[in-house]
This record gives sequence, C-alpha cells and structure tokens, in this order.
Amino acid sequence: MSSSHAKTAVPPGPVDAPAVLLCGYGPVGRAYAERLGARGDELADAHGVRPTLAAVRVGSAQVVLRGGDAVPDRSHWAPLEPLEHVLERTGARVLVQALPSSPRARQQAAEEAGLALRRGVHVVTATKSHLLSHWRELGEAARAGRSLIRISGATGAALPTADLARTGVRGLGCRSIRACPNGTATFVLDRLAAGESLEEAVREAQVRGIAEADPSSDLSGADAATKVRLLAALLWGWDPSTVHVSTEAVDEQAGREAVAAAARGLRLRAVATASADRPRTVEVRLERTVPGDPLHALTGPEKAVVYGCPDAGDITVSGGRSSPLGAALALLRDTLDVTAPRPFGFG
Repeated sequence: MSSSHAKTAVPPGPVDAPAVLLCGYGPVGRAYAERLGARGDELADAHGVRPTLAAVRVGSAQVVLRGGDAVPDRSHWAPLEPLEHVLERTGARVLVQALPSSPRARQQAAEEAGLALRRGVHVVTATKSHLLSHWRELGEAARAGRSLIRISGATGAALPTADLARTGVRGLGCRSIRACPNGTATFVLDRLAAGESLEEAVREAQVRGIAEADPSSDLSGADAATKVRLLAALLWGWDPSTVHVSTEAVDEQAGREAVAAAARGLRLRAVATASADRPRTVEVRLERTVPGDPLHALTGPEKAVVYGCPDAGDITVSGGRSSPLGAALALLRDTLDVTAPRPFGFG
C-alpha cells in the first residue's frame, strides 16, 4: 500500500497592489511604466505583489491614474500639484525617480526623495546627481521615516552591481572595486580599435540607443566615476560628496592607443577603481587589458564590476543592457525589492 498522498493545493493569499508614483517620463520612465503595466500578472504570480502606477509627474504637469490605467497623452495631464498632495491622494508607497542626472534636477530630486522618505514612502531611483550631493541627508530621512532607498538604476542599469555592494559581498572583506561601469565607453573604445573615428563610433552608439545625445559624461569618465563612488558608499560607508575623483577621457588619442593595443591582442578599457586602503579616492584610467581579465572579455556595451575580496577571491558581475530599458528593468527590480512580501525559508 502506497504511503504517498495527493498534494493539496493551498489557495494563494491576496496579492498586494502598492501604489507607485513615477517622477520623470523620458525614455527610462516610459519603459518602466510600460513594463509595470504589461507584467502585472507575472509579477503577482512570481512575487506576490502587483505594483500599480498611480501617478506620473514631470516638470510642469502630472496625471493621476485609476486602477492601473495606461498613461494618457500629455494633452490630458493636469498642472503640477505639491508632491505631498499627490502622495496623499494616491496613497503611494513607492516614489520612483527617472529624472535626468543633471545639476538642474539635483535639488528637485533631493527634496522630493527626502520628503517621501520622511513620510515612510520608499524611494527607487535611477537619478545620480542628488545621491552624490545629498547622500547623508537622504539616509537620515530614510531612518526618520523607516523607509528604504534603492539605487540599482543609478549604478549599472540591469547589472545588479548595487545589490552586490549592498548585501552580496557583505562579510567577505571586500577591499577594492575595479570596473567598466559605462557601456558607452566600452562600445566606443572597441569601435576605435576597429579603426573608426571617434565621431563615427559615438554616432553608432547613439543610433543603437547606447549613448545619450550628449555623451560627454560617458567619454570623460565622469559617469564611471559616479557609479563607483556610489558603490563605494554602499560598501564602505563613504560620503560620495567627499570623494576625490580623477579621470582620463576617451578621445582621439585614446583611439590611437586602442588600435595599438588591439595589434597586440589587448583591449583598451576605461577602468574605474576604488580601494578601501585609499579612502575617498576614485580614479578612471585607460588600461590595456589582457585575455583572461573579465574587463577584457566585455563586448559591445557590456559592463562589469570586479569586487576584490582577498580571502574569498574576486567576485565579478558582468553583462547587462546599457539602454533605457536596462535602467527601467533595474527600477522594476528595486520596486519589487521594497514591496514584495518577505517569505520564510528560501524566499
């Protein structure tokens, strides 16, 4: 007689539907809104939560949505209200920031994130500028409101670099970061090595949606330095605003160096580094990488970060999409991180 028993299905519990307020509706914001709407059933089944877009805000207008409605044409939007009013109207539990990482947007992003965090609203952001200038203040606001900040979209788009820095290498004694966190720089350097001019390489990157209309931050090394400053802040508690940065640009001279490196079987890379032994210092240098180096293996707009852990060994995360969709997916991942229920066991 068999001792096996038929498995009885357990009815799933009610699916939580936390309201999300999205600030910014450029390529990243639109991609995030579309994914959130299209994947609702999938997210509910897989994660027990169905985040719902409740409102979208841009510089001078906003739209409040009902029941997960699609975002209408801008002609149907209303004038902007104070953020606290929209938070109250929608009951939003997450503020998602897809604002440009520009000096002009810095103060707005900082004020809105701080206000939301103090009210107990979680913040998920792809905006970098206010993280560099208001890191301490945002952390204090989050502690006051017992809320969470997640920054995956600001540190590597679809690549889970922030997750590793925040928790993945915790307790492993990580002492260094060595990274190619800017997909545009990697893509352009490879095109230069193939004999293209800088102008041709940048234009191709823009056509493919890899580079922004103004690629100066990517080519100067500033963007790579920013991402490593934020990762170092997560790893070692640095205040990004106090970090000294030095960079080397991808320019016509770099093109000649890339060709020379390729002739020897090497690949020129814009490598950003930080070390716990050199506090508050980040450097971005053009480096000839050799076969076997994870940074050498990158192709196209791929990115990589190597976390140097002397006892555990180097831990590398690489790949990822350098595009608005990649950043939007990072925002979606972080939204799930702050809203999905925390199960017991392996969950």
